[in-house]
Amino acid sequence: MKIGLYFGTYNPIHVGHLIIANHMAEYADLDQIWMVVTPHNPLKKKATLLDDQQRLQMVFLATEDYPKIKPSDIEFKLPQPSYTVITLEHLKEKYPNHEFSLIMGEDNLKTLHKWRNYEVILENHHIYVYPRLEAKGRTGEAISDEPENVELKSHPKIHVIDAPIVEISSTFIRNNIKEGKNIQPLLPPKVWEYIDHNNFYKK
Repeated sequence: MKIGLYFGTYNPIHVGHLIIANHMAEYADLDQIWMVVTPHNPLKKKATLLDDQQRLQMVFLATEDYPKIKPSDIEFKLPQPSYTVITLEHLKEKYPNHEFSLIMGEDNLKTLHKWRNYEVILENHHIYVYPRLEAKGRTGEAISDEPENVELKSHPKIHVIDAPIVEISSTFIRNNIKEGKNIQPLLPPKVWEYIDHNNFYKK
């Protein structure tokens, strides 16, 4: 089975995440998308980051009606900070019959050459890239305003997918909940109910 790994803190998961995940499930050469919840780094200040299990629960609620999209807590049991190459090695050992690929935004592709052992990742895994307008970056990896890496973009293991450009951010959602704005259209209904019931992000 071909699995696409879509990493994120999902704090909270929103409709933009689902649009990308569903597009990859339907239009890329992948059988399933695993939304890998990035755990809280114990060495960093927690700030507005919800508990790992609470964020995992939101991903479960958001994806339970999508048979090709699954929540994953695989990184919860691995050393911190989370490095993609370590996670991939662990998954290959645990699921030897699956073929794992990465899903990332164009902003992360620009800094892929700064990731730990990125050559090993490219040698063993395909990468599916969706378009982004702004750079945010994968937790645990280097981030910067790098120019486009043309050599990486033309690599045979990298596949640029013509997915919708969705510029909704979890930060925007958290800030607007705190300000009392109605952001229900940006969240899957069950996720909105869970956040509202638990009074998350209001302080």
